[in-house]
Amino acid sequence: MQVQSYFSQIDSLEGELATLNLGPTHPATHGIFQNVMKMDGERIVSAEPTIGYIHRAFEKLAERRPYNQITPITDRLNYCSSPINNMGWHMTVEKLAKIEVPKRAQYMRVIIMELARIADHLVCNAVIGVDTGALTGFTYMFQEREFIYELYEEVCGARLTTNIGRIGGMERDFSPTFHKKLKQFLNEFPAKFEEFNNLLERNRIFMDRTIGAGPIEGKRAMDYGFTGPNLRAAGIDYDVRVMNPYSSYEDFDFIVPVGINGDTYDRFMVRQEEIRQSLRIIHQAYNNLPEGDYHADVPDFYLPSKEDVYTKMEALIYHFKVVMGETPIPAGEVYHAVEGGNGELGFYLVSDGGRTPYRLHFRRPCFIYYQAYPEMIKGSMLSDAILTMSSMNVIAGELDA
Repeated sequence: MQVQSYFSQIDSLEGELATLNLGPTHPATHGIFQNVMKMDGERIVSAEPTIGYIHRAFEKLAERRPYNQITPITDRLNYCSSPINNMGWHMTVEKLAKIEVPKRAQYMRVIIMELARIADHLVCNAVIGVDTGALTGFTYMFQEREFIYELYEEVCGARLTTNIGRIGGMERDFSPTFHKKLKQFLNEFPAKFEEFNNLLERNRIFMDRTIGAGPIEGKRAMDYGFTGPNLRAAGIDYDVRVMNPYSSYEDFDFIVPVGINGDTYDRFMVRQEEIRQSLRIIHQAYNNLPEGDYHADVPDFYLPSKEDVYTKMEALIYHFKVVMGETPIPAGEVYHAVEGGNGELGFYLVSDGGRTPYRLHFRRPCFIYYQAYPEMIKGSMLSDAILTMSSMNVIAGELDA
């Protein structure tokens, strides 16, 4: 039955429709949020999303925290790619305070952010496979994500919520162990990734399940405010790293992949190619890593070494100022965006010159594109709705700040 003619007859079925709660704790929802669906058998007649289950008032918390203590809050937005959130926030403060970050620190940030993008996309695409009944690729790719987490550990000591980097650059230089592990990752990961790709890309069952599932055309995606892989899958060539370069992204040569149909298969394929392009960027940044400092000379934001704190009065003073948040910040307002794992992650910061932000708004891409979910799944089967949610990569932590 054609979808259009189906919906023209739907009023006559009103008494036969069932209400289904998909979530808030259903394992297929990939987070704590809910969709109240009207169902005609297994076909979705309408859906109404509800959010608010894990609201943590991040923006209000930020108004009570010193600037350097807001970084851990950003970890908990899209926790699949925490470092991108961290560094996006640091760049926002640097923009307001007019801090010039050394070239080496910018390249180091790019390496970490692209590793985070790979980890983010691996989780998303592996889960799409799981939701079509293919578990093997998921287990393969989680081993590779674990290796990326080991690289995080070498830089900052943390894995999931990383609190990585500092305002002005990085907290420390790459260690010899990091160099060794990164080279190993760059040598070994591509072959393992292509093995995962071969499991799904031309798999007939996977293609039948994903092609045509949850489509959205480019203009409609732009009307909703889509960014990131979900927008590019709909055929719109927009990437913050290219349109508004930051952290020296203009130095690197890479392709921005786009799809055609904006369906689940296109979203999968766009993320697959973005992983390859992230590897390409990491190779360029690592092979051309500049000499110099890994942090700008901004003692108001950078903790001095413990040895200096114990022996020098100036270092002790700055240590106290940084820890207590007594850092001079100019009054003003700025907006800075980075290309997060799910799209344009923006920070709108208003400062009145005080020790904490007067106002801070997070532009979370998940919160914006999730609004289109009911339209994308209307008329589809319930199993397609699960796949569509997976391919959109709706992260509850980013959805509901």
